[in-house]
This record gives sequence, C-alpha cells and structure tokens, in this order.
Amino acid sequence: MFDSAMAFLQSLQGFPAYALLFALLFSCGIGAPINEDILLLAAAALTLKGVMEPVPLMVVAWFGLVAGDALVFHWGHRFGARLLRHRYFARVVPEARLAAMQDTMRRYGPAYIFVVRFMPGVRTPLFFAAGSLKMPYRHLFIYDGAAALVELPLLVYGVRYVGGRWQEILALMQRFQGVLLPVFVLLVVGVWLLARRRAKVKIDGKEAGQP
Repeated sequence: MFDSAMAFLQSLQGFPAYALLFALLFSCGIGAPINEDILLLAAAALTLKGVMEPVPLMVVAWFGLVAGDALVFHWGHRFGARLLRHRYFARVVPEARLAAMQDTMRRYGPAYIFVVRFMPGVRTPLFFAAGSLKMPYRHLFIYDGAAALVELPLLVYGVRYVGGRWQEILALMQRFQGVLLPVFVLLVVGVWLLARRRAKVKIDGKEAGQP
C-alpha cells in the first residue's frame, strides 16, 4: 500500500500532490496501516525532485498530522471506552490496553502529548487515551502542534541536506526503526523528565525559602 501511494504521489504536481499527502497523513493518524514517519521522509525527498516545495509541504503535513490526531482525540473525548466495542476501533485501540495508557497520561500530564508525537506504533492509542480522560482540546493542539513544528523541519531539511543519500537513510529507517526511534524517544522523555524535575525542585526551593 505504501509503495503504491508513494508512486502515485510522485506522479503528481502542485495541489493534487499536497492534497494526497494530507489525506495519507490524516489516514495514518486514525490508524491506517502506513508508516507515518517513513511517509514523511519519502515526501520530503520529493522536494528534491520538484514534486513539492519544502514550506508548503510542512504546512500541509502539519495540518494533516494534527487533524488525524485531533479526530482520534475527539473520539476518545466523546465516546470513551464504549467506542472500542466496534471491531475496527478494538483493533486500533485494544480495550485491555486503554486503562494502562490512561494511567500513563495521568502520570505525566498533558505535556506528555508532546512526547507521544515521537512514538511510532502507539500514537493513536495514546491520543485516544488522552481524549478519554477528558483533557481539554487545547492541550492536544498546543503540545501535538508544537511537536509537529519540531519534527517536520528536522525531517524535511534533514533530507534536503543529505540530498541523494536520502534513499540510504530511508532503507536504514525501515530496517532499524524498531531500535532507532525508541532510543530517540527515550532521549526526549529523559530530557523532558529532567527538566520537569529541575523545575519542581526550583519551585519547592522557593516555597521553602518563603517566611
């Protein structure tokens, strides 16, 4: 499916190419069997061939990513666990895992949504879990949107920087994604937890120093 979608995308120019990219990324967000990260990497490579331009690509991709995540979040917010009785949604978000994911979101708070954007394979269930906890919609748009603003320029300009070697990087990601991305995610989580801990210690120190 991915290869067919990319071949069709590469054959397009202008608005149809951006529209298809938006549709593919939106589909990824709601559970379509397409690797979102590899799709973004391949789409960024198309800027080298003139199929799309970097800035419009990032704008369209941002809306596609956030729109898909927002719909899953909305489903969780409005329907909660009862939606998982449907066969399709039970496959995307197993009901047995929902409670564990809700505990994760409670433990780390709404800012964890920023980290979720960099977690392939569990994004959709975690966004659903966040919505089922009735988190305000603004938390999703702030943290998920901010994470996408970090992710997209890194991917697009990273691919443009390496130029013709992007296919080597794509093959490497496809082969070692199960190792590389979790390591990156752990690094992001570690930095975030360290910053949070330092902020808490600083606040506690100020409160202790007050008369």
